[in-house]
Amino acid sequence: MVLVKICGITNFSDAQAAVDAGANALGLNFYPRSPRFIAKADAARIRIRLPEEVESVGVFVNASAADVAAMYRDVRFSAAQLHGNETPELVAELSRMLKVIKAFRVGADFPLEQLEEYRGASAFLLDAAEAGQYGGTGNTTDWAVARKAAATHRIILAGGLKLENVGEAIRLVRPYGVDVASGVETKPGRKDHGKLREFIQEVRRAETGLDAAAAGNS
Repeated sequence: MVLVKICGITNFSDAQAAVDAGANALGLNFYPRSPRFIAKADAARIRIRLPEEVESVGVFVNASAADVAAMYRDVRFSAAQLHGNETPELVAELSRMLKVIKAFRVGADFPLEQLEEYRGASAFLLDAAEAGQYGGTGNTTDWAVARKAAATHRIILAGGLKLENVGEAIRLVRPYGVDVASGVETKPGRKDHGKLREFIQEVRRAETGLDAAAAGNS
């Protein structure tokens, strides 16, 4: 199954809509400069009301291990997504406490061998490369690079995904999961519940198509 992560959740109404639509994971952004930033107390209130099977992912940018650990103790999210310039050593340290998703901004010249340095990561999120931005740009990631990465690593594809292109992205890249924020929003931090449902339905259609193709080739 292709994991669907809805990122930039800022309120329980959107969290509930994402869960009802079939999301597997929700992103809670603790980067203060993000338009999708959520305060610790609000994140904790959302997290505690989530079904057990839905993962909560704390999103951080260049935070220290101590800061991530402190937030984890208070919110108890399922995984930490590190979206900045974090070192392999920091990932390894945090991975002893919880699952870590290491995010990278990916262009055509992204060195895939860099992923091998982050052995503590449970998955890699590949986002669009844009100078000075740490995700949420709405721009598309280099899918050719992502496809190569997905052949040997657990890849969550992000960057510019929306109803109109997520099916094609899944068929081409064959990722472990997909991540969407701006593609299902009315404005940063506010989700369009109809788009949420349609996006996840499109993911499941693409997934069914892959399964059918695999069965036909077996």
